[in-house]
Amino acid sequence: MASFSRHDADRSLRAVRWPLRLTRLGMIAEAFVQSLWPLMTVCLFVLAALMLGLQDTVAIEVVWGLAVLAGISALTTLGYAFMRFRLPTRDQAIARLDASLPGRPLQALLDTQTIGAADAASTAVWRAHQARMAARAAEAEPVPADLRVAYRDPYALRYLAVLLFGIALLFGSIWRVGSVTDMTPGGGGLAAGPVWEGWAESPRYTGRPTIYLNDIPEGALRVPVGSLITLRLYGEVGALTLSETVSGRTEVPPASDPAQDFTVVQDGTVAINGPGGRSWQVEVIPDSPPQIAVLEDPSASALGETTLPFEARDDYGVEAGEARFTLDLAAVTRHHGLTIAPETRPDLIVPLPTPIAGDRRAFEENLIEDFSEHPWANLPVFVRLSALDGAEQTYETEPRAMVLPGRRFFDPVAAAVIEQRRDLLWSRENNKRISQILRAAAYLPEELFRKQTDALRLRKVIRQLETFAKYGLSDDMQEDLAQEMWDLAIILEEGDLADAAERMRRAQERLNEAIRNGASDEEIAELMQELRRATDDYLQQMMRQAERQRQQNDENGGPQNENTMTMTQDDLQRMMDRIQELMEQGRMAEAQQALQELQQMMENMRVTQGQQGQGGQSPGEQAMEGLSETLREQQGLSDQAFRDLQEQFNPGAQAGESQGNEGRNGGQGRGQSHEGQSGQGEGGGEQQGQPQERGDGSAGDPRPGSEGSIADRQQALRDELRRQQGNLPGAGTPEGDAARDALDRAGRAMEGAEDALRDNDLAEAIDNQGQAMEALREGMRALGDMMAQQQQNQQPGQGTQQSDRRADNRDPLGRESGNSGADGDTGPLALNDDAYGRARELLDEIRRRSGETARPEEERNYLKRLLDRF
Repeated sequence: MASFSRHDADRSLRAVRWPLRLTRLGMIAEAFVQSLWPLMTVCLFVLAALMLGLQDTVAIEVVWGLAVLAGISALTTLGYAFMRFRLPTRDQAIARLDASLPGRPLQALLDTQTIGAADAASTAVWRAHQARMAARAAEAEPVPADLRVAYRDPYALRYLAVLLFGIALLFGSIWRVGSVTDMTPGGGGLAAGPVWEGWAESPRYTGRPTIYLNDIPEGALRVPVGSLITLRLYGEVGALTLSETVSGRTEVPPASDPAQDFTVVQDGTVAINGPGGRSWQVEVIPDSPPQIAVLEDPSASALGETTLPFEARDDYGVEAGEARFTLDLAAVTRHHGLTIAPETRPDLIVPLPTPIAGDRRAFEENLIEDFSEHPWANLPVFVRLSALDGAEQTYETEPRAMVLPGRRFFDPVAAAVIEQRRDLLWSRENNKRISQILRAAAYLPEELFRKQTDALRLRKVIRQLETFAKYGLSDDMQEDLAQEMWDLAIILEEGDLADAAERMRRAQERLNEAIRNGASDEEIAELMQELRRATDDYLQQMMRQAERQRQQNDENGGPQNENTMTMTQDDLQRMMDRIQELMEQGRMAEAQQALQELQQMMENMRVTQGQQGQGGQSPGEQAMEGLSETLREQQGLSDQAFRDLQEQFNPGAQAGESQGNEGRNGGQGRGQSHEGQSGQGEGGGEQQGQPQERGDGSAGDPRPGSEGSIADRQQALRDELRRQQGNLPGAGTPEGDAARDALDRAGRAMEGAEDALRDNDLAEAIDNQGQAMEALREGMRALGDMMAQQQQNQQPGQGTQQSDRRADNRDPLGRESGNSGADGDTGPLALNDDAYGRARELLDEIRRRSGETARPEEERNYLKRLLDRF
């Protein structure tokens, strides 16, 4: 049988005509990309530079040079494109598609049978083979084009060109491309003619971007009200003039003024008249006033905390808001002390909360405040909410009638005291009436008051009312009496510290018993919540009592109790959370042990509240106190050396650079400027390292803290440290040996500091002094660990007297504090009331001075070393 002809082969390829066409299109795209990518890269570079206005910022000679370079690059890349581009043929497309198929079926379909064509069996086999190849070719898919040119562009210049072009699209302008024609020969006349620039800047609160008017064609222009339009006219004065009707100005500057600034307040036109001028029809985007509304009636908690939900919205965002409460006198029930006219009081104004982060254009919030102590508490008032937007537009709601929530008092005597307090704040003319009512209420104190002290407090209030009634009641007296009555009512309502302690003890016992008896999870959770409430109440009572004692000491001029400890709820809260977690996990034995520890902590708190004894000190405490004083003296010497180093490079600092500087006397002069050249110590005309002479010619006292030279003082401090090291307790224990090793290092560092001071090397001396202070701190920590270990190993019944003395030095949680200086900032290491704040201030000052380039390089290097160390 005759073999296939060319026509028969083409007919066999009809099944793959679409994959073949798509493959050929991909090959055409591939040829374009691989040949034209250099030309496209050059074009994108040139367009990006022109759109960003590079031609307007460099010299014209540079522009011409770059233009020549761009032209040569364009011609070169165009020639490269002509040389590389070849239109792919149909046969090439068939070959690529066939290469993607197994067995190359397309080539098989185009082949002819040359051997065995006359043999019927061979012909049948051939036809079967071509049928299989035709079926395989029918499954052909288009071959994707290979558009990669990375092997030809190893530096990725094409991507850089695309990036620059994208930046030009975002921040440049297509209109700037035309300005390059002004730099061509013959175009200089246009460049020398009048030109202009303009901007329309929206108010900042709108968040809208500034509009570059040169990019805006003539026509409509929409801007927010209050937008600032700035125009600059260049060239010959009078060639360009401005006319506008959007500002509503009555005093208009000359139309040819080169600088024009005005604010858009209404619709109108803005026109630049002259060569290259332009005009716009300005449409103002109005700014709507804010809106605010109360969502629902306010609610109040049992303790009088008010929650007032509201919503607010504005087209650009609410800036602030406030709630104004006004007494609704017409709705007040005029009985008892409210029958007389009230005293004039200003409206109660409270700022409204706004979202700290997020969108302020529409939000819902809750005003949460406690108005219980205000004179209008539980009286009818009008509330008005107002909101303010960025344009200083305000909106105020209609008055809404409500009762100003206040705390509810369930104890009858407390409620009576609060009622009379209200009458006192209503008008001072109720003074006499209030004292009579309270005296009648206190007639049988044993039946009304749980404690005699409460009755005495009420009698004190009555006496003050009767005394002030004779001589008149001032505003301050009225406020003080109102506060006294409020505190008395709170005590009557909630009980005093002892009552709160008893409630807490009962709650602890009930929870402990429930754990022992295996109570249900719900019962244990309820008892745990009761314990939390009782503990919070007890802590609040303690804080109130401490505040009252502090105020009484301030009023009476009495000494402050140095052993009084203030405590947050963090430690107790963590322990109670731990107890609840153990109970939820079923670890009741551990939960019971933790509860016993909590009881012990609270017992320590009560013991600390009642103890005022001083007692003697143990040897360890005496050693710790001595080391604390040594560390303080070493810090003072280091401060003085640092001040002397400053004065070497900055003589103007002798008068004290700030009130926070250390004095010339080290730790003795904080908060004061140091002495001048005529003062004692270093810099007073004496050479460093030489002892200063007294009037009799003898050397200054070398003891620490005296006015001898700083090197002598350093030597004396080192001798004192050796004496303390010889008296250090705990010999033979690991902690005692560690403390002695640390003090040895401190002594060697002090000796190095002394030698450096005598050699006038202040920077080296300060480094050694820092090492000495760090070693002292390590020694004190080791000594504190030794003392804690000794206390743990102490047998019951031994050291009772010492334990009693140390009990005076515990905080409410039973932790050691005081002279050791190792716990917290209450020890001698805290050189002022805010040690951490002081440290931050010093670090900030060191950073500031290290960044001042006017200071000598040696000083700044030393300051940088300080920052690296600390």
